[in-house]
Amino acid sequence: MSKKGTGKLILGAGIGAGLALLFAPKKGTELREDLKNRINDLVNKVKEVDVDEVKEKLESKLEEIKAEIEDLDKEKVKKIAEKKAKQLKKKTEELVEYAKEKGTPVLEKAAKEVKKQAANVCKEVLAKLEEE
Repeated sequence: MSKKGTGKLILGAGIGAGLALLFAPKKGTELREDLKNRINDLVNKVKEVDVDEVKEKLESKLEEIKAEIEDLDKEKVKKIAEKKAKQLKKKTEELVEYAKEKGTPVLEKAAKEVKKQAANVCKEVLAKLEEE
């Protein structure tokens, strides 16, 4: 907590306690004494706040949020890669069919090799994305 934040907290609590006491049916001296006691209680509670603990907790939560965002990005990349892999598979199948239509064994064999290599590359990319 910053000094400004702590000061605002104390001020807000003090004003709230003061208003509550002012509207209570007590004598002025009793009200001032109650207000003084409540302010002292609040000051003591603020002193007990472990700033390092609060800071560590906030940092921890922020790191968790960052990790979730990175996982989200990885999932997005993985889905895009899967979609592209399907598109690539379709295109290589079209290539093989075209080579078959033209009736040349050399082209058909080359097209099948391209299809096989494209499938291997897609599998490798997807496997790496799974690892991350």
